[in-house]
Amino acid sequence: MAPDTTPPGGATRYLQTSRGLLSYSQLAPLLAEQVLRIEREIASGTFAAQALSPELILDLHQQIAGGLCPDWAGHWRDAEVRVGEHHPPPPHRVPMLMRDYGEDMCARLENASGHLDDLLLEMLAFAEGRLLSIHPFTDFNGRVTRLFLRELLRRLELPPVDLVPTDAPGETAYRAALQAGDTLNWRPLMRVWQQRFEQFSEPAP
Repeated sequence: MAPDTTPPGGATRYLQTSRGLLSYSQLAPLLAEQVLRIEREIASGTFAAQALSPELILDLHQQIAGGLCPDWAGHWRDAEVRVGEHHPPPPHRVPMLMRDYGEDMCARLENASGHLDDLLLEMLAFAEGRLLSIHPFTDFNGRVTRLFLRELLRRLELPPVDLVPTDAPGETAYRAALQAGDTLNWRPLMRVWQQRFEQFSEPAP
């Protein structure tokens, strides 16, 4: 089965790795170790000297998966993929789309501030939704997107909000927001970001 396709109900996905053919349940803890390491490096400013660019995203992907999938980690995908009902752009368009994404991010960052206003929320929604919509890698797009957002939040001196929905209604709203982002409608994802900041600031029970 091609990576990032939707498997039949109950099916298990497998990937060929440097440790052999692994199921996703076997692969998940190995990836989690790398993600945790990179999150710590982000918090310590390891990537501060790098521009918020497609090259940084490539670097993050290489660091996540380079030891497990050296043949394609840190490289734009070279095959068609399907993510649920979403059909990301064909692979030959990915380098150009990522270049445009980087240029658009730079322009939006110039206008964004640390204030929680519509410009900031739209920039964050674009940063997340557009990257996931392009789906530039063979696999692990969600992980690399969350790490890129972690670095973005750190540079903007914004709270390290929870980027993964914690309940079924939140998951449903998030998926709907991403589907809207596939059509360049950022409003639903802006609301998701607003809720993330609100939940972060709520006092613990």
